[in-house]
Amino acid sequence: MMHGESIVCFAKDWSEDPTSNNHVMKMLARDNQVLWLNSISTRTPDFKSGRDLGKIVKKLKGFAKGPVDVEAGLHVYTPIVLPFPHSRAATTANAQILKGSVGLLRKKYGMGSDFQLWSFIPTAVKYVGKLGESLVVYYCTDEWSHFSYVDGAKIVAMEKELCERADIVFTTAKTLLERKKQYNPETHLASHGVDVAHFAKALDPKTELATEVRDIEGPVLGFVGLIQDWVDTDAIAYLAEKRPDWTFVIIGKSLVDVSHLNKPNVRLLGRKAYAELPPYMKRFDVGLIPFRLNELTRNVNPIKLREYFSAGLPVVSSDIPEVRHYADGKFGEEEGALGCGVYTTHEELLALCERALAADTPGARRKRSQAMLAETWEKKVEALGNHILRVKEKKRRR
Repeated sequence: MMHGESIVCFAKDWSEDPTSNNHVMKMLARDNQVLWLNSISTRTPDFKSGRDLGKIVKKLKGFAKGPVDVEAGLHVYTPIVLPFPHSRAATTANAQILKGSVGLLRKKYGMGSDFQLWSFIPTAVKYVGKLGESLVVYYCTDEWSHFSYVDGAKIVAMEKELCERADIVFTTAKTLLERKKQYNPETHLASHGVDVAHFAKALDPKTELATEVRDIEGPVLGFVGLIQDWVDTDAIAYLAEKRPDWTFVIIGKSLVDVSHLNKPNVRLLGRKAYAELPPYMKRFDVGLIPFRLNELTRNVNPIKLREYFSAGLPVVSSDIPEVRHYADGKFGEEEGALGCGVYTTHEELLALCERALAADTPGARRKRSQAMLAETWEKKVEALGNHILRVKEKKRRR
């Protein structure tokens, strides 16, 4: 177990929907001091875009607040940096800004000079070796170069350099492990964990249904997550047309056009706070992961898979490699059944949903949730910490 360490990490904005970034650092902050640096950008902003301008204003407001103590051991800071990740001049200026501000904050929180530098984003490679860190950790969650909004070739080069310069690399999917290990032999799989107790509230008779789903009659198929271009909203529209007696509850902020989902049996409820999710998921009969199949999604490990299971839900997902490991196609209380099926066509999706609805039982739901007790964030982060302490000791002896 890692404790008494100081950690500075480059990550997304803390206030966004929780991902592995948030969960890992919250766990580490129980026994260590963590300084979280909100997004330093992965691309040059479009100053004609209302969304990008909104982000800039938000960052300025965050900077004005100064460091925020989220909880004991976890401090969040929004640094002001020039938002041009591929500019040498901007990088040089940003390095000086970050070194000064991080140094002051480390003193404020008693973090000392011996600290680990973590990055969840490849663009932070420009600051490796310039902040005074003693150990570098790269935690890779995606094949970054395949996001539609980044310069793929430049991101590939930056990530390769970050892998090579890091003391240790973690990847959240086996496909990522295979690719990144060629750059650094200290590359290890760090599959996602889950807050079982939180999502198991969906199975608790005392948990009241969310108001927005109390009136629904008949089967409910749900999706929770950001609605971006990797989500196959056409698959949801297909199901909604084929089964008008089913209700589809979609929870998450939408960044793409979803007008084709304006159907009587589709409820687009928008983003909900993490704490509010179990009362919605309690009404779900099936949890959906309808991702488009491409190079981006082939390398993802959806956290929602384990969250659905923890809530007791059977899961139907597109054929993503990391989900395939759990796909038994059995949805009842059969021996060894977890309750997950994968599809490649919309017709297969429909058939699997029908099987899940027909075979699911209260006993199968309890079994799924209990199975996730072996995959908690506590267990996952303890394994990460043990790897890091080993590498830190090895580096000390050199």
